[in-house]
Amino acid sequence: MKTKLITREGFNKLKAELEHLWRKERPKVTKIVAWAASLGDRSENADYQYNKRRLREIDRRVRFLRKTLEEIKIVEYHPQQEGSIYFGAWVELEDLNGESLKFRIVGSEEIYGNSDYISIDSPMARACLQKKINEDVSVSTPSGIKEWFVTSITYTKPV
Repeated sequence: MKTKLITREGFNKLKAELEHLWRKERPKVTKIVAWAASLGDRSENADYQYNKRRLREIDRRVRFLRKTLEEIKIVEYHPQQEGSIYFGAWVELEDLNGESLKFRIVGSEEIYGNSDYISIDSPMARACLQKKINEDVSVSTPSGIKEWFVTSITYTKPV
């Protein structure tokens, strides 16, 4: 089961996407569908078929976003988090070979399109929670147990 948490930035991004789809994209596509339908035979009308499909995709995403925004809990930064890894933290790890890994622990709805974000539900994030700088992190991977140590923990503070 996915944890229903999100950062303030992630929430604002999803809300902006919903606003854009509902107020800009959907009315534009609806006009095209109405125009294409007025031309007659819809079975061979590519404009009508494509845009009708696009309208269904928009409606599906709008339903998903509305439901998600209702159910999800925003986790705000708090100064007590400093020094330990919690939700919303930027974490830098280093392995025994000196190779580093940097990521931010966020909600599952925020990871798409962000290669340096990982879900709070991932094994890596779970292993990192509550760790402090210079503590070890062990994660079970398909190739065996992998060891890192925490080199940096930072938070994006509200403006």
